[in-house]
Amino acid sequence: MEKQNQKMLRKQVVPYEKPDTRKSIIQILDTIVPFFVVWILAYQSLSVSYWLTLALTVIGAGLLTRMFIIFHDCCHHSFFKSRKANKILGTITGILTLFPYSQWQHDHSIHHATSSNLDKRGTGDIWLLTVDEFRSASAWTRFRYRLYRNPLIMFGLGPTYVFLLKNRFNKKSAKRGERINLYITNIAIAAIIALLCYTIGWQAFLLVQGPIFLIAGSIGVWLFYVQHTFEDSYFEPNEKWDFVLAAVEGSSFYKLPKVLQWFTGNIGYHHVHHLCPRVPNYQLEAAHKNTDALKHVPTITLKTSLTSLRFRLWDENQKKFVHFKDVPLLPGMNHIPSQSKS
Repeated sequence: MEKQNQKMLRKQVVPYEKPDTRKSIIQILDTIVPFFVVWILAYQSLSVSYWLTLALTVIGAGLLTRMFIIFHDCCHHSFFKSRKANKILGTITGILTLFPYSQWQHDHSIHHATSSNLDKRGTGDIWLLTVDEFRSASAWTRFRYRLYRNPLIMFGLGPTYVFLLKNRFNKKSAKRGERINLYITNIAIAAIIALLCYTIGWQAFLLVQGPIFLIAGSIGVWLFYVQHTFEDSYFEPNEKWDFVLAAVEGSSFYKLPKVLQWFTGNIGYHHVHHLCPRVPNYQLEAAHKNTDALKHVPTITLKTSLTSLRFRLWDENQKKFVHFKDVPLLPGMNHIPSQSKS
């Protein structure tokens, strides 16, 4: 894609960046309100059948995922025109989704500025090693990386660690406003949990919130993973890296069934989001459909996205993801069994 065409592509999407207050309010009403209703129904269903409770928590998890997309838009200042309104709603939805608004906004901004840049990995992204890096790494680093990339760890224990533990602490480099926002978030989360445990009991709280948290967490990590880990992805060193190419070739168009598209807040149009982060989630589909050049971006479906589970390393020579078993180790290293599934 030529530089001139890249600039034109961004200009074509710019008109969709303007937030629509009416649509934003409707999205709050059809997401946050139903979430609380479903949560209450799930609690009441405990006296009927836990199978019914679990069915309701699946819906609750979907609504929590959609709520995270609202939080995500607020972090980009794309949900409302007012930056203050975005911060207030972002902090509230951050409390409900267990994410500190200011901290995640900072890290996610770095992710957008460095996505698919091999020389600027490490902040707001998933740990990725190239084939050469893996081969030259120590045995301990290879072991940790294999654990990290194991689906049970990444989509099971991973979300629990990130949401419950990692998100609760400030970084050493955090500025005063970011630190205060995290303190407010942590205090509010603790207060809500304490209040619910006191009023309905800790067992009932865990029986309802536990499945919602685990399902929504796994969905969230899966979405983030598959949006940048797919067969025809794009990764380049800094001198060759290009922002527009990283957006339209390094971010997938995850074509989901309409119901799942609704629950995931249109984030499947991730190529549009990376091209213009200020486009609200409810404008992403229109931007994609009305921009001819975006109709030919890498597209994955619910079925084809499952192949991403076997992608472990980025091969710079072949420009594609490969599995551990496809990588011959350097002399003197332990051989990786071909039947390995991690």
